[in-house]
Amino acid sequence: MPTSHLHQLNEIVEAIMLINPQSMLDVGVGFGKYGVLAREFLELHDGREQYHTWQRRIDGIEAFADYLTPLHEFIYDTVYVGDALTLLPTLPETYDLILLIDVLEHFPRDIGETLVQNCLQRGHNLLISTPGWFIPQEAAFANPYERHHSLWTRTDFRPWTPHCFVPNDISLICIIGPGSQAVRQEMFTPRRRLKRNFGFLRHLYGALKIRRCVVL
Repeated sequence: MPTSHLHQLNEIVEAIMLINPQSMLDVGVGFGKYGVLAREFLELHDGREQYHTWQRRIDGIEAFADYLTPLHEFIYDTVYVGDALTLLPTLPETYDLILLIDVLEHFPRDIGETLVQNCLQRGHNLLISTPGWFIPQEAAFANPYERHHSLWTRTDFRPWTPHCFVPNDISLICIIGPGSQAVRQEMFTPRRRLKRNFGFLRHLYGALKIRRCVVL
């Protein structure tokens, strides 16, 4: 699909901001959502108040040219059209961060492992998101690349270090590279762990507080 579910947006955008890349490659740009979000939060929030003067490089790869629109021309410096496996070794740039958001499941396992390795040769950090369970999917939007071929688990990422996983109820989100340390330090503080594991207590407290105010 040229799109992906919304329940991973917070985690992915926060991880991008924590890594704070000066250059980024979005593999499988689709609709261009993560390019847009990266531009917005990396550029428009830096205090320069410049709308068109981009200071970071954001490139993309898209295998299906029909997904590309004028939006991509505005957001991305360059979008390379073709198979990522073929294009990655030929790119003239290396990147602080490469995104593989809902991409790995579209490849058989062995080819997916090669894709991860190719990304790590071109990028210092790699941010991967893939479904937490296998979701059957055939070609969609007249795009044969949309078929799902594989399911990935945490153990599949053991060969690549350092890495960390970002908790998410639907997706398996993994950051590989030195930036994983900054993500781990910020997202796994005792306060964040407590909030994540016992968030229902906050809602219970809020409900009790409202009830107390009503009684008074």
